[in-house]
Parts: sequence; C-alpha cells; structure tokens
Amino acid sequence: MTLFTVTDLSKSYYEKSLFEKISFGMQDGERVGVIGRNGAGKTSLLRIIAGIDEPDSGDVAINREVRIEYLEQLPSFDVDDTALHAVMSAYDQSHGHLEDWELETRARRTLGRLGIHDPSGNVHVLSGGQRKRVAISRALMSEPDLLILDEPTNHLDAASVQWLQDDLQSTARGLLLVTHDRYFLDAVCTRIIELDQTRLFSYDGSYESYLERKESMIALADATADHQRNKLRTELAWLQKGAKARRSKQQSRIDWIDKMQKEQKTASTEFRDIDIEVGGRFLGGKIIDAIDVSLPPMINDFTYRAAPKDRIGIIGANGAGKTTLLSLLAGKRSPKEGHVTIGDTVSIGFFQQELRDLLENETVVANVREVAEYIDVGVGRERFITAKELCDRFGFSSKQQHAYVHTLSGGERRRLGLLLILMSNPNVLFLDEPTNDFDLVTLSALEEYLTYFKGVLLIVSHDRAFLDKTVDTIWAFEEGGRVKEYPGNYTAYLEKIEAKPKKVSSSSGQGATNGAPSGAVKKLTYKEQREYETLEAKIASLEIKSNELIAQLGSGAGTYTDHQQWAEEHKKVAASVEKATARWMELAERKS
Repeated sequence: MTLFTVTDLSKSYYEKSLFEKISFGMQDGERVGVIGRNGAGKTSLLRIIAGIDEPDSGDVAINREVRIEYLEQLPSFDVDDTALHAVMSAYDQSHGHLEDWELETRARRTLGRLGIHDPSGNVHVLSGGQRKRVAISRALMSEPDLLILDEPTNHLDAASVQWLQDDLQSTARGLLLVTHDRYFLDAVCTRIIELDQTRLFSYDGSYESYLERKESMIALADATADHQRNKLRTELAWLQKGAKARRSKQQSRIDWIDKMQKEQKTASTEFRDIDIEVGGRFLGGKIIDAIDVSLPPMINDFTYRAAPKDRIGIIGANGAGKTTLLSLLAGKRSPKEGHVTIGDTVSIGFFQQELRDLLENETVVANVREVAEYIDVGVGRERFITAKELCDRFGFSSKQQHAYVHTLSGGERRRLGLLLILMSNPNVLFLDEPTNDFDLVTLSALEEYLTYFKGVLLIVSHDRAFLDKTVDTIWAFEEGGRVKEYPGNYTAYLEKIEAKPKKVSSSSGQGATNGAPSGAVKKLTYKEQREYETLEAKIASLEIKSNELIAQLGSGAGTYTDHQQWAEEHKKVAASVEKATARWMELAERKS
C-alpha cells in the first residue's frame, strides 16, 4: 500500500531555497531515514508531509486510509494534562478495544521504558527532555500507519535509545525519521534519502549501505572532476589565444567554459566540507582537582585530578547528575562537601544543551566578532584566522555569514554556538550533549577536531557512535550518586558490563575513584607486563601498514589482481589491529 507520494515539491525559507521540485514516495512498512546538512530542509520536509506546513509549490498526496502521527522536536501538550493521560488518550480503539486497566498498564510500561516512572504529574512541570519522552510514548501508543519522527533520540539516555531502536526495528508500520544517531539510523532504516543542494537522492538499504554507495559516487565524481579540470585548462588556454581563435569557435563553447568556471567556483565555496581548525592554548601542570566532592543525592564522594589529554565520556540515566557534574568541575556550582580547584592557565569552553548567548538580531559573523576578531593558532604563515575565515571553515557561506541569527535552523544555531566556544580557544573542553541537532557533516568535522585536541575533554552524550570515536574512558553514573570509571570507549564499556557482575567498592587514586570493582583482581605476570609494553608499538605499526594499504587501494595504481591482494591484506591487518587492541585493553584494565 502506498502511504504518500510527493511530486515536484519546492520550499524556500527567508529567500533560501531548501529543495526544488523533489519527488518521492513511501510504501507500507518502509522505514526511511532523512539526512542532509543543517538547513537543508529536513524538518521542513517532514512538516509538509505531516500536513503542518505548506510547500511553495508541488503536491503531497496522502492515502486517505493512512493515519499519520508526527513527533516534532519540541512537542506540545494540552493544558493540565498528565503524562499518563496524554499517552492513554492517544490510543486508537479501532486497533482493538482494550479495558482501561490494560490501556493504563501498556501506557505505564511504555513510559517506564523511556524513563518516566511517575506519570501522574502535570506534563507542563516536566523538563524539555521528559516532555520529549512522553511525546514519544504518546506517538508509539497511537499506533499510526505512518510514524514521522524528528530527532527522536534527543534527550534520551543510552538505555532508552536502545529500547526505542529495538521497538522501531521490529515495527510493521511505516516510519519516516530525521536523526543524527548513526547507530540508530543504521539499525532502524531500510532506505536513506538525502537532501543535498536543493535536490533529493534515494538509497535503498541501511545507513552503512548508503555510506558504501556514497563513497563510490564520490570516487566517480572525483574522477569526473579531474577530467573536467583538465578540460577546463585546455579550454581556457584556447580562450586566451585571442580574438582570432574565438571567432573560429561557436559562441556556445565560450558559454560552456563560463558555466564550468562558475560551477567550479560554487563547488569550492558554497558546499565545501566543514574544516574545524583552531589553536592550542598552553595548559599548565595544575588543571582541575576535584577532591571528595559530594552534592547529594546526585553525586557522592567523587574525586578527579585532571591530566593533559584526558578524554572522558560521561553516561547515565536522565537526571542522574551528568550536567551537574560538569557544572561542578567547571566551577559554576559549588559542592556541599569537598572542593574543586581550577588551575590558573585553564580556559574552559563549556558547550551546553541550551544556547543562551546568541544575539538573535545580529548576523552570524557579528556574533563571532563579539568573541574575537581573530584567533591565534600559533604556527605557520596563516597564524591568525579572522572571524570571517573561521565562519568559512565552519560551513557558513558568505551569504549565510550575513544572515540574521533568528533565520537559522536549529542545527545551524548550535553549529554557531559551537563556533563561539571554539573561537575562545579553550584548553579544557566540556561538551554537554553536543550531537543534538547536528547534521552528519558537522559531527564528522567535530570528531576530526577532537582527534587532534590536546587539552582535557569531557563529554556528556547519549550518542554511542560519537563516544566510540572521541573518548578512551567512560564515567558511568550508578546507584547512590557514585561514578564508576571504565577504560575504553562506549562499546568497550558495554562489553564489560555485560560480561561481569556489578560489584562496587570505593577506591582512591587518579581519575574518577568511586565504584571500583570489588574482589581480588589478578595482576599481570612478568610475561604479560612485557606483552603490554610491546602492544602499543605493535598496534601503531599495524595502523601504519593499514594506512599504507588504504593509500595503495585509492591511488589508482596496480592491476585488478594487485587490488584484490591489497584488499585481502588490509582485511588481515585490520583484524590484527582489532585483536591487538582488545588484548591491550584487557591487560590495561588489570594493570590499573
């Protein structure tokens, strides 16, 4: 059954064209993910299909038998409604008449799975994140034919995201969603549609399949671009020979050269990848010392001594105290017990969930200049980067730089907020749910920047892929306001908690000290200690070999047989890296 059909749809916003004459449709049971840069029109497309907004032109034909439920980014509720009633009232009795107790049980179960354990209170006194979880419960309870979700994982903790992922993965209903969560996107969706440069592209399969096909397309486009550049050079050389040569050629050829030059210029300015590059400020010996810190009931007996290049991800249930912990370590809140001291050379960049300091009636570049006219990266001929140049590197085109902040999309506003933080050139970076509303291009650029960030990095996030790529230690909030430290990224943390019983006891020393495992831990033997000491060098050597093979595969050199051999060798090297890394993590945990 066809759910809807979109034909020649166009939409502009503040004179910016979002999409032009796009067409696509959905069948019953399809699960479609919508991706694209911030400001590409993803939310606008969802709202038009849901019947909330009108397109500038084109048609949306909805099957009359199809019932649609739309979850917006900032959901609203009736006055004086309770969470329980809001969810129960969404159920369509035409799907089967449930007794009141059955309906209430189902509603409470769904709310509980998403972290709402007391649904009797007024929904308007709940936090924005709690209201989002109630709205998700309401949308699921309505059992529509087509469920449209705009950033459903925002404000959810990791456990709730996993439950929602499993629920949607098994659904038979149609699903159309926008999300930045790549694991979620890959697990749930059976088709990806991409909004890019006002056009729509459709890719059957998962997000992983999309990436593979996109990579092939880019490789082909690069080859085509090289051919075009060579052709352009030839044509320009011809054009510069003078009027005699031009008179012997058709005017259409001259027009073609002019068109190609403009396309090359557009490709190199308007649609470049985001390049986040800022300087590194000196970080002294004393950074942040948090000793025996308590702020009951959320945080108890917490100790942390920051060290250069700490890369820590903070996880836990909603309301556990993750943001509060960042505020304590940043000196924005005072503990009830213990103390926090911050070194004189420390400059903290604190990217918070709520953006408060944007000047709505000023332009993008004016907002950046409020922080600084330029940033000193400390090296090279281009040592000083101006506000305008930094806006360029953050993906704000010349036209966007002079747009007023109140005309930006939610994702563009958050990208500007991040730019303002990094413009201050911090050497300690606190990121509180940084991935909310960012597009995949911005996330990739941020991950690349954090790879080379030399200061202290603390991240609160529910985005499992982001944590896997950016941190090497996890702090997990557990019962009683205690924080337990796990070496490794988020995937390594999951493997540990699934493999071991949950036993906690207090300990002391560097890092987050509460909640270390109880019981005797078998220390390294002499042979294992020697193995541990050689593994880092071995892993580094294997990674160099892996990169060399990747370069060979992408060079275009060699025969088909060579490529087969290189690909097989790279597969073996990658497996060796994975095995050696897993062994290193095992020994590192026992060594500590």
